Amino acid sequence: MNRLITVLFVTASLSAATGCGYHAVGAATHLTPDVRTLSVPVFATRTETFHTETVMTDAVIREFAARTRLRVSPDTESDADAVLHGTILKETVSPLTYNASTQESSSFLLTLVVSVTLNAKDGRVLYENKNYVFRQQFQSTTDLPTFLQENPAALERLSRDFAHALVADVLEGF
Repeated sequence: MNRLITVLFVTASLSAATGCGYHAVGAATHLTPDVRTLSVPVFATRTETFHTETVMTDAVIREFAARTRLRVSPDTESDADAVLHGTILKETVSPLTYNASTQESSSFLLTLVVSVTLNAKDGRVLYENKNYVFRQQFQSTTDLPTFLQENPAALERLSRDFAHALVADVLEGF
């Protein structure tokens, strides 16, 4: 009898310990089951930089479309079950390294601060993060014949990373 109680106790303890804090992907989602359509209008921007908002919005739409069964639309006039609003609060490019021979910066750090709110059709806030901070490094070319503007590629990489993290946060509840 003592052995049976010990086995049950150990089994219960292990079940409790291994189950604590873990869940299947999507089990703790911020999306309610009635959300089948998602509108992602072009992100607003409070920066002077051109085109960042469309790159960020496109990446988020692609990521939601790839990882969910939601019908995702950039349409702001649609009758979507939920709407994701994003605002680029800050965009900076800072020099990282300095080339002493050319006396110019040779690599830079692109930093974006983004605020995101996901609202249900009835206005309830399903998810909100007002301070996403993402960074991406890129190199500068000083040789004019082989010059390649690297900022757009860095922005694309940063946008994909941001979209991946955002969708994971919304779907996985972290």
